[in-house]
Amino acid sequence: MEYLLMKDRFMKLLVFCLFILCTLFVSVPIISLFISSGAQVIYQITNNVVIDAFIISMKSTLISLIIIIILGLPSAYILARKKIRFKKYIETILEIPLVLPPSVAGLILLIAFGKNGIIGKLLYKIDLKLSFTFWAIVISQVFVAMPLFIKTAKNGIEKVDKDLEVTAATLGDKPIQIFINITLPLSYSSILTGAILAWARSLAEFGATIMFAGNLSGKTQTLPLAIYSAMEIDMNVSLAMATILVIISVTILLITKYISKSG
Repeated sequence: MEYLLMKDRFMKLLVFCLFILCTLFVSVPIISLFISSGAQVIYQITNNVVIDAFIISMKSTLISLIIIIILGLPSAYILARKKIRFKKYIETILEIPLVLPPSVAGLILLIAFGKNGIIGKLLYKIDLKLSFTFWAIVISQVFVAMPLFIKTAKNGIEKVDKDLEVTAATLGDKPIQIFINITLPLSYSSILTGAILAWARSLAEFGATIMFAGNLSGKTQTLPLAIYSAMEIDMNVSLAMATILVIISVTILLITKYISKSG
């Protein structure tokens, strides 16, 4: 009996120690960043590199989010509510960007939309260039982040009671009215969470962007790319931008947790 009690205490202590180790493993690098950056965040915030990268990141992620919602919300609704052939295969295709290595994502976008790409060739004929431009950033962000929005929004829509939608339909409501008046209000927390997470993923995008859009300062250089470039020139600038991104990330996590709890 005493042996079992000691064994139980040991297991509890072991689990607690592993929990502490896990917490420290994640938190120590983040704390180290804030200690290292110090006042550099305030001092470097007026740096032209930081300002340009910040503006490009905010502008591109906002446009990307609008496109993601316009394309992703109908897709999430269809996957959640409609019976379509090859549904599982379509879902799998839409989720592929979630597991692709970033460099591969950038490469296939370049193959598709680049100068010699399948779609890129056609666009070049009408004098429309996408690769290594601002719009290449947007395309990269939409490609990697939209699956995250669709998956989260779909899960939220699936949780809405179908009987409510059926009742509304029997009362004469059209599908768009049912979606606006019933489905959307009851799944808004998941849709909003998906939008925030998609925006955060767009903001953090690096690999696909550098492959497809390049790393041109003031043109296609987002915050993650600027951090990478600044490390070779001025570490203080890099630390300042990294701190800004960490603060944004923490804020996003807190917002999503609040939405999940309130929803």
